[in-house]
Amino acid sequence: MTFETFITSLAANQVPEELNVLQKALWYAKKGDWDQAHELAQSLHTSEAAWVHAYLHRAEGDLWNADYWYRQAQKSRPAYSLKEEWEQISKALLG
Repeated sequence: MTFETFITSLAANQVPEELNVLQKALWYAKKGDWDQAHELAQSLHTSEAAWVHAYLHRAEGDLWNADYWYRQAQKSRPAYSLKEEWEQISKALLG
């Protein structure tokens, strides 16, 4: 799925089945369902999952927890907007 198709899919009520777990987490995050996004992100133990997990805690405002997950992802908390970070993560995970 391209980034543009991913963005278009946000108009739907159902998450696209072809997305992987982390892509689904980002989809739910963008739709405003933090709990579902968090549940999916914490189900995996990879650096990519830690990055999504960090983003979610940053969006929540829990910066201490976010910073922990950024370290797990071998990244640092970005200085740019949450919107920009969501786009960066989405593009990276969509390939």
